[in-house]
Amino acid sequence: MIVHAYYEEDPRVRREAESLVAAGRPVLVLSLKRPELPADELLHGVHVRRLDEQRHQGAGLGTYLREYVSFVVRSGWAAVKLHRRHRFGLVQVHSLPDFLVFAALPLKLVGVPVVLDLHEAMPEFFVTRFPGAANPISHRLLLLQERLSMAFATHVITVNEAFGDRLRKLGLRDDKLSIVINSPSLERFDAAAHPQRVFREDGMLKLVYAGALTPTYELDVTIRAIARIATDRPDLDVRLDLYGRGDSEEELRALAAELGVRGRVTFHGRIPIDAVPAAVAAADMGIAPTRLDRFTAMTISGKIYEYGAMGKPVVASRLPLVERTFPNGTVVTYEPGDAAGLAEAIVALADHPIRRAEAVDGSRDVVRDAAWEREAERYVALVDRLSGS
Repeated sequence: MIVHAYYEEDPRVRREAESLVAAGRPVLVLSLKRPELPADELLHGVHVRRLDEQRHQGAGLGTYLREYVSFVVRSGWAAVKLHRRHRFGLVQVHSLPDFLVFAALPLKLVGVPVVLDLHEAMPEFFVTRFPGAANPISHRLLLLQERLSMAFATHVITVNEAFGDRLRKLGLRDDKLSIVINSPSLERFDAAAHPQRVFREDGMLKLVYAGALTPTYELDVTIRAIARIATDRPDLDVRLDLYGRGDSEEELRALAAELGVRGRVTFHGRIPIDAVPAAVAAADMGIAPTRLDRFTAMTISGKIYEYGAMGKPVVASRLPLVERTFPNGTVVTYEPGDAAGLAEAIVALADHPIRRAEAVDGSRDVVRDAAWEREAERYVALVDRLSGS
């Protein structure tokens, strides 16, 4: 596997790699390297080779391009050298960027199948992340690199049917496309394995968010909702625990101070994936606030699945895929960007225990039906078929 990310932080890559190892297939991952971590490590049976490249989160477009191109070259060269020793049966490349798939060019030339796992839609992501550089020419170029990347790959995997429909419209054949849902492992997110907080057992209403602190997630709207609840409903004593890192952190800290809720918002920083379930178990309610744009209209936050698996009621932005996946109030939604609507949704769940219990039961059923344990069987079978195992 080749991934332009820190392997230890990427839930999807880890789930896939660990599922293959559990099925008896050896896996080696080429990833970015945090300075404090070793270049080589065995994590849950997966051999992780970290290349000396770091992510420059929040940097400008030029920095991202240099980082991407550098990683394509480094990972491609490392894959060639490692292939001489390991004789890989398949290479799986995880986006972003899509064109990272060309790091596998030398291996494909000698007959190794190449799978492109499209986590996100790069053209739409670009508009969201670099609005100043977005224009018709850049969009056409991004669509071109996406089509070329898919054409080069032996097979393409993506995360949901909405994204799959988009790829079909771009000309990708059904027989070259597989959907592997981005759902959590119920073995890892096991509510019974962690001490569960009784709802508002100490009088506080504890909300949790575990994910990236970036503009894609409207945590600014969440903090404004916290301020509104603190003013309108002081009896709820609302608190927000943020687990994660990102380039929005300083702005969010400043906003919390400006609104007078700095003591109600705690920034815990990044925590290991294995520590996320316990953090969720210690909360009363999970928050999944996502801005609505061309990019997120095709996505659903994995956090919703994780909160549901841990038996927590969830409040999320009213995105198309959220409503399609979690219907009939199994997740309480609010209009994206509406701090008052978010505050009302939080208060409604806090005030109505029957509605809260129904939401928890309903979301748990959805999560159970889409659990990674089911997806893993299909995923491993696909890898076996493509690699000829």
